[in-house]
Amino acid sequence: MEPLHDLTIKKFQDGLRDKQFSALEVTQAYFDRIKKHDPEIHAYLSLAEESAVRDASAVDVAIASDENVGALAGVPLAIKDNILIKDLPATAASKILEGYTASYDAAVIGKLRNERAVFLGKTNLDEFAMGGSTENSAFGPTHNPHDHSRVAGGSSGGSAAAVAAHFALGSLGSDTGGSIREPAAFVGVVGLKPTYGAVSRSGCIALASSLDQIGPFAKTVEDAAILFKAIAGQDPLDATSVGTADYSAIDDLEKSAPLDKIKGLTIGLPEEYFIDGLDKSIADGVNTAVEKFKSLGCHFKKISLPHTKYALSCYYIVMPAEASSNLARFDGIRYARLPGIDGSLSDLYIKTRGEGFGPEAKRRIILGTFVLSSGYYDAYYEKAQRTRTLIARDFTEAFKDVDVMLTPVTPTPAFKIGEKTADPLSMYLADIFTIPVNLAGLPGISIPVNGTASAANIGKELPVGFQLIGKKWHEADILGLGRYYEKLDQA
Repeated sequence: MEPLHDLTIKKFQDGLRDKQFSALEVTQAYFDRIKKHDPEIHAYLSLAEESAVRDASAVDVAIASDENVGALAGVPLAIKDNILIKDLPATAASKILEGYTASYDAAVIGKLRNERAVFLGKTNLDEFAMGGSTENSAFGPTHNPHDHSRVAGGSSGGSAAAVAAHFALGSLGSDTGGSIREPAAFVGVVGLKPTYGAVSRSGCIALASSLDQIGPFAKTVEDAAILFKAIAGQDPLDATSVGTADYSAIDDLEKSAPLDKIKGLTIGLPEEYFIDGLDKSIADGVNTAVEKFKSLGCHFKKISLPHTKYALSCYYIVMPAEASSNLARFDGIRYARLPGIDGSLSDLYIKTRGEGFGPEAKRRIILGTFVLSSGYYDAYYEKAQRTRTLIARDFTEAFKDVDVMLTPVTPTPAFKIGEKTADPLSMYLADIFTIPVNLAGLPGISIPVNGTASAANIGKELPVGFQLIGKKWHEADILGLGRYYEKLDQA
């Protein structure tokens, strides 16, 4: 069997089809590795060994019987613990949901079940996806596989680390303001945030409903495309999901984006993203990516997104406002109740939320409640929504002159655990390059500058990623372009 370090979804498909190994063998190999090494990383909050072994064995039986199976049949995946899998824990990394078990599958899980994917377990995150480092988890931080003293990013740090540390072949996370792309950049894997509405949010514990989007982590752009194609599409349980987009181009990225088409692409470089204070390793990494795209024949053009400077302020009004509303449902009555808390209804509510939510969740709930309160709604929330419209308009105008955009993902590489916990503003600034994409509802992907997550890269140096931003529903553009970069890097 090919070592887990070098296995990709595409290689897994080929090996399974050629009977080089069984789905059960690979699944058990992942559990062996997780049990041995995850105590150092803490990517997982819970494992689903019994159901995973059962599902992998069923795939092997189907293949032995020459049944047609899905493109992800037997593929071992890790799922962020704010995405529901029936009969498995769903804590959202919060004490307030400790002990809660999901009663139904999220829409994306249903789609992956149809493909016969295998779920290894639920991964760590910042509590209710609030954070950029996975240090806000009520169950302890996730460590970066490249340097255990550093963060894995957030909020989907566990899902990113699981792929980087070879604890899963791929994973799902959610991205509200950069929560897929930032951890992907920090740990050196591919992370795709789809167009808002491309993937159903049904069964994903909501943070900010107008910003949240589920997306994949993978070792390669090709693998990310396979996962995205599997989970995309309209869902009647999510009114924001759209089924009109044509993703057939993603079936074969090389055919959908031939090299002669790539040579004609114009890539925009927004001047607001290349600012003073950008870490040298990030600047050098992005420049490396630019030079490689130039070698493919791509053209570059400097562009401006003038309202980008307001994106962070806008986001930290809109997101907490929606979070305060969404998190009101966690009251100690309808989901889980913390032990030892009783009394009157008001006491139960106050004590449950006071003891169940962590400091960052409380901070954002209070801020959101404030900006929605009487007398402040117009001054803050309504003004932020107007600003959001201007930010989206900037992208629309810029895309008249360019096909895709290329930017840094983060201002710095992964920082030390504990380095920013006492300074929330410093932590929030880590999302400065990813937040505008969410506000505008666009697709964005983080791609490692120095190749895929291989055994040779682990621990060698801190990863650096770059971001490609596409037009709405044009995931094929950024995936196709990213695939060509990947092939150059592998040459």
